[in-house]
Amino acid sequence: MLSYPAKTTREEKMTMITEVKDRLLDTYSEQVLAIGVYGSVGRNEEGPYSDIEMHVVTEEGFTLENYEFIYGKFKIELSVRQKSDFFKRARLIDDSWSIKAGVFTRIMPLFDPEGLFEEVKEVPLQIPESEIKETMREFMIWEPYETMGKIRNQYEEGDPHYLPMGARDLVWQTAKLIGLANRHIYVTRVSTFEESLNLPYRPEGYKELAILVMEGRLHDLEVVYQHCEKLWTGLNEWYEELGISYKETSLPF
Repeated sequence: MLSYPAKTTREEKMTMITEVKDRLLDTYSEQVLAIGVYGSVGRNEEGPYSDIEMHVVTEEGFTLENYEFIYGKFKIELSVRQKSDFFKRARLIDDSWSIKAGVFTRIMPLFDPEGLFEEVKEVPLQIPESEIKETMREFMIWEPYETMGKIRNQYEEGDPHYLPMGARDLVWQTAKLIGLANRHIYVTRVSTFEESLNLPYRPEGYKELAILVMEGRLHDLEVVYQHCEKLWTGLNEWYEELGISYKETSLPF
């Protein structure tokens, strides 16, 4: 009996990709403008259990469903968008921009007679500085501020169970902020921490806590807590240096 996820070779994946591409073009030849592969397969960095992720760009006014399914040994995801929506999505910025924007900047074309994938890869990097800073301001309120409050609550109450998770959450959230501040799109979620440590603009205290998290050395809860506090101080000082204020001086209503 076959176990899932199934182990596949690159040759098998490319054969499957070609089958999907050919089926799409045979069925919707006049409506499909471009087909490409993104993710680890698109970068030629996949593992034997990696799934297949594909962009399908269609002409304006033609709607085709997104598909995410298991077929044979493969998990396949088809992200289908009309041309205008495809470029609109590439322009969007949120707290996960540095994690997600790579789906537009690293695409292996399979069918692209108009050169849409070459054009779209520049779009995420054209976001104005003001939008990046506003995204960082909002995210600081939504996530890191709350995470640090939870970390302090658990420490005050003498409950150690959340501290390791809280430290991981705080480091992950900070890594996303570092990506934004440096306009850096991480290659993959797996390499995010390692990549972030090589970026020039980052807060004091991040490196030390990130290394603890990466190495899984979160058993000494007092050490973990003190590193969280050091990073929190560094984050706030970093925001001041960047000219980002996230605190209100009066009620906003």
